[in-house]
Amino acid sequence: MHPGGDKVRVLVVDDSPFMRAAIKRILESDPEIEVIDTAGDGLEAIEKIERLKPDLVTLDIQMPRMDGLTALRRIMKEHPLPVIMLSSMTEDGAKVTLEAMEIGAVDYLPKNIRQSSLDIIKVRKELLEKVKLIARTWHKERHELNQIPRPKSGTSPSIQAHHHIDVLVIGVSTGGPRALQRILPKLPGDFSAGILIAQHMPPQFTKLLAERLNQMSKIKVVEGKNGEEIRAGKAIIAPGGKHMKVVNPFDNDRPRIRVIERVEGMIYVPSVDLLMESAAQVYGDRVLALILTGMGNDGLKGMKAVKEKGGVTFAQDEGSSVIFGMPKVCIEAGVVDKVLSLNEIPYRLIEIIEDGR
Repeated sequence: MHPGGDKVRVLVVDDSPFMRAAIKRILESDPEIEVIDTAGDGLEAIEKIERLKPDLVTLDIQMPRMDGLTALRRIMKEHPLPVIMLSSMTEDGAKVTLEAMEIGAVDYLPKNIRQSSLDIIKVRKELLEKVKLIARTWHKERHELNQIPRPKSGTSPSIQAHHHIDVLVIGVSTGGPRALQRILPKLPGDFSAGILIAQHMPPQFTKLLAERLNQMSKIKVVEGKNGEEIRAGKAIIAPGGKHMKVVNPFDNDRPRIRVIERVEGMIYVPSVDLLMESAAQVYGDRVLALILTGMGNDGLKGMKAVKEKGGVTFAQDEGSSVIFGMPKVCIEAGVVDKVLSLNEIPYRLIEIIEDGR
């Protein structure tokens, strides 16, 4: 977005004239957004990005001449800027969307091709909110974070753990898949804590995300199933569209997870609050809670619960967050021990959990 509070300038890319018109109409219903042009395929999109220099692009995946992924690779290489993918909610759609996020797309929005008019109305509020937030906070440096060297060792005395940490609980939303790909693969295979993750995602996506992270990491990464045992060196991702909580078995066995359907009054699914609160209940002060990039305030109650039980809390900093909403509310509420860049997080986790410092 240009300085001085101008409108967010968006290029809409989709091979369907109906979808282009529908997305344009939704975006322009907000006085802070202007659709500067539309494109019907990847080639046209690249030419228009070069010429018009939009603040943000919405990009379809399946298009003639040049598909969305090929166009995205070119965009990230030649004209890095924030891109939101429009994705079908099928398993194939999820696979391609996760690939797009690895290439550099910031986020995705569901697009049900069979009933696109109904679906596009449902996602209107989310689309408008995300477009404005992402366009205003994205900057090129985040796209190039991988070049940053490993931080120096040594943590602040305020975050020394005076007791063993048994479980790491991560809450994340927009920008999550890429953030998790920067953290989990850096952890050692014999990591001495169990890991639980609530990532706001629909069904289909979390299973594929877990598989992808499992391939990239030394630790084991799985999508959560009811009764799954929490153990060191294993990360469990809450299944999309459902909630996950920690439960203590009656037979004094290891804590396990319980997968539950939607809970009345909980707008974020899977819920970070529910997962963190239940972990604090079962593990007491042996929890390290980490809040990462995302929109909204899910995780605030959970981080408070962990702090109240004497656990440790980390938050991602503004500079490396795609959207600083979730970390920001926790920092402002005073429930965060240490604010860290995405690059520092895995090393600090190893220091505090493995070395106890």
